Formats: sequence, C-alpha cells, structure tokens
Amino acid sequence: MKSEPDVYGIDHLRREGNTLWDGIRNYQARNFMRTMTIGDQAFFYHSNCKPPGIVGLMEVTDVGVVDPTQFDPDAKYYDPKSTQDKPRWDCARLQYRGVFAEMLSLEQLRELYDVEQLAVVRRGNRLSILPVPDSTAKDLLKRLGPLQ
Repeated sequence: MKSEPDVYGIDHLRREGNTLWDGIRNYQARNFMRTMTIGDQAFFYHSNCKPPGIVGLMEVTDVGVVDPTQFDPDAKYYDPKSTQDKPRWDCARLQYRGVFAEMLSLEQLRELYDVEQLAVVRRGNRLSILPVPDSTAKDLLKRLGPLQ
C-alpha cells in the first residue's frame, strides 16, 4: 500500500498505532483492497519521494468499512454520487507492525523482481494498493529482515 511520507507516512502510523486507509478513489485499487482479509499483512511503501520504496509493515484489522470521507462535502475525497444507501467507497483499518532497518527502494525492487512477481515495478504504475503474491511477500520479508 502506497502513501506519500509527507502526507501520511510510516511515522504517522507508528504514532497513531492504527489507521483507516480511506480516500481510495480508483476502482481497481478499491477492488484490490476488497480482497484483503483480517490478519493479512501489507507492506507500507513510501511513494512520490526520493527514493520511493518499502519502509514498513502493517496488518489488516478490519475490512469493508464504509469510507466516511465520501459523504463529507468539505473532504478532499468527497463523492457527490455516493449515498448512505449506496456507498461507492469502502476502506480497511490497518495496524502498525513495524519499520524495517533499511528501505528496499523501487530501484532495488526492479533489479530483484519482474512485473508478474511485484506489480509496483511496472513503469507508470499509479495504483496505491496492489496485491503481492505470497511467494514474493515471503522473499521480501527475508530480504527486509526483522522489524524494528
């Protein structure tokens, strides 16, 4: 799951302990989030920074939560076509699990994995939520080492 560190980074999550991963307004990213189950782990990826890369780990603690920002006309992610009866957007709650001692940068990820193994290495990819195959996740966890 990607976020810009100056908007909401791993340090924000560490301080808060958990967060509602709201504001997703891309149907494909939303649908990927809908495949999550409680207990799943998610890599925290810092994007739109130099260098971008995997910095930490989160755990899914709740799924299918209606995204409250879609109903708030003052919110950045307000959706006037979404109604309380038929909400378009939902989100997940995630809990901080830890940071890795070293970031695994996008450049390093591109050297280690192809697009089928890790979709984030696809050039031009803009989705904030992407699935990671189990075999790739296990390999990433070995390479990243223990959480701090």
